[in-house]
Amino acid sequence: MNKVELSEILDIAQYEKRRDAYRRRVIALKKHRRLPVGPRVTFVFENHDTVLFQIQEMMRAERIVNDNAIQHEIDTYNQLLPGENELAATMLIELPDPARIRDEITKFHGVNTCEATYLQIGVGRLPGVFDAGQSDELRISAVQYVRFRFNDAQRDAFATGENDARLVINHPNYHHEASITGAVREELAKDFF
Repeated sequence: MNKVELSEILDIAQYEKRRDAYRRRVIALKKHRRLPVGPRVTFVFENHDTVLFQIQEMMRAERIVNDNAIQHEIDTYNQLLPGENELAATMLIELPDPARIRDEITKFHGVNTCEATYLQIGVGRLPGVFDAGQSDELRISAVQYVRFRFNDAQRDAFATGENDARLVINHPNYHHEASITGAVREELAKDFF
């Protein structure tokens, strides 16, 4: 997948003029890149456009105008993009009661392991490979970054719809799965080509 380049970045003034239309386009795109798995976890599968939007929004929020600082954001966010034969997602643990977040988040400790979170295609299992540093023995972040690595046969089976595809969380405190079908599957298959 193509990485975001500095030449694509709009300065803050240009972005402000185009932001409403840009936001609407990315929100529409994310509709088919978002997959809830049970009531508390959502995966948002990243691509070039979602990452470019995040960079532009970060520049806007932080008022970043220096090219070196912008390049740092580009380098950081480009790490979220899938590599060859990969899908990459931001996993969001959604805990709506602010007073209970500290207690509730601990129940998700260990959900960010290849044994607990995986993509199932037919009889094949693709373990989630999570970025390091998002948890330790005592804590877990509500935002996780995960990759699913496919071999050529798995990629083709996913892209053609040849086999059922499901995203599974099999954790002692959270067991849910979601089928990857229709427009979501079609959109994600584009990431391979």
